[in-house]
Amino acid sequence: MIPENIRKYLARYAVGGGWRIVSGSLEGIESVVVIPALAESDHLFTTLAGLAGNPRSELARALVVCVINNGTTETVPGDDIADNRKTLRILEWLVGAGREDFHDAHMFALLDRIRQSGLRIGYVDAASPGLELPDKDAGVGFARKIGMDLALSVFDHERRGPHLIFSLDADTLVEGDYLSAVRSAFARNRYAAAVISYEHQTAGSPDEQAAICCYELFLRYYVLGLRYAGSPYGFHSIGSTMVCTADAYAQVRGMNRRKAGEDFYFLDKLAKTGAVGNISATTVRPSSRASRRVPFGTGKRVARFTEGTGTENEYTLYDPRSFLILKQWLGGMASCRDTDPEAILARTRTIEPSLEAFLRGYHFDDIWPRLIRNSGDAAHLRDHFSRWFDGFKTFKLIRHLANTAFPPVHMFTALETLAGMMGDRLPVRVTPGSVPPLREQMEILEYLREHDR
Repeated sequence: MIPENIRKYLARYAVGGGWRIVSGSLEGIESVVVIPALAESDHLFTTLAGLAGNPRSELARALVVCVINNGTTETVPGDDIADNRKTLRILEWLVGAGREDFHDAHMFALLDRIRQSGLRIGYVDAASPGLELPDKDAGVGFARKIGMDLALSVFDHERRGPHLIFSLDADTLVEGDYLSAVRSAFARNRYAAAVISYEHQTAGSPDEQAAICCYELFLRYYVLGLRYAGSPYGFHSIGSTMVCTADAYAQVRGMNRRKAGEDFYFLDKLAKTGAVGNISATTVRPSSRASRRVPFGTGKRVARFTEGTGTENEYTLYDPRSFLILKQWLGGMASCRDTDPEAILARTRTIEPSLEAFLRGYHFDDIWPRLIRNSGDAAHLRDHFSRWFDGFKTFKLIRHLANTAFPPVHMFTALETLAGMMGDRLPVRVTPGSVPPLREQMEILEYLREHDR
């Protein structure tokens, strides 16, 4: 029987339409891995073969749902639609409902490995005529939402233990302990949501490798800065690393429909229900390939870097002093019992005038009394404050400081300074204003990765 909270979510907030999961048996499902795919026939089955390498005991209680999606023919290239049709034919064959002749020996080997493994696969056709995504919503967020919403109805809710929704991408590789390591982490810690450690795949050329290294340094520096500042939003927001329970998914009213940044906003909501855990016992490996499908993110950043089409210097980061400002602000508010918002704003002026201006722009003088009225004690006040000053406002503050008081600085100077602020140092010495050789950049990247484990 579906629990009441999930039943209410499905009735009020789940997507409509004629989408459904096509699969074999759905008995005993405790984990659902949702993979959106648009023109991914060259990558999806490698990803599925990686999942097939997990223990049979885990595969027996897991279902992988591939959401093959595109918008209408007016907005999607014909080659992408044709590729989706090919993917659907292969998936139909994998679930035992279709016939297909494979002339590609590599593809047949992948599919044979998947079939022999016991991996249970389902797919959602959101690509064929009449089932396409509406053009105003067509994108990765809505595709994830379709799969995640449908996942709620296939869980065996009679089984005790966490019912987990994994978010993965069609070109992301996983390890053989992906399912078991995540399930163990949720069982031990009672997480509502978590992110899995990640490392981008090695790129196909030195230029692409330099691009992905630069981008991953940017991502890890920002999260490290948030952790240094004591922010509860100091976690990575990468779609292929996300996991949450079915209960938490329903509590935050599900995935959003954003065409990009859906992972950031989804995790931002989940973090308001409790801390987002970090699972370092296994690693996912997102693709490092270039892409122009979304306005920002890994693929866009790699394309911009390798083609030299960006107007901004790729080797810049937020000034580390911005994170010091954030640290002082959050530290002061953690023990604040002052009921006068003007007194608080006066103190922020002594930290940094731009911080005061930012808070006034968000009407802190009106918000603070409201937070106090709605809080029964200091613990509730801290909780309400953290929900108001969320991951999005934190990001907006760092951007505001960059635009007003502390312009971006050279990447490796920033990294060296932040490491020093944390009482540490980089594994290689950097020359101010210079870009180290790629080998040394990778050493620095590995140092940052270690801080996440």
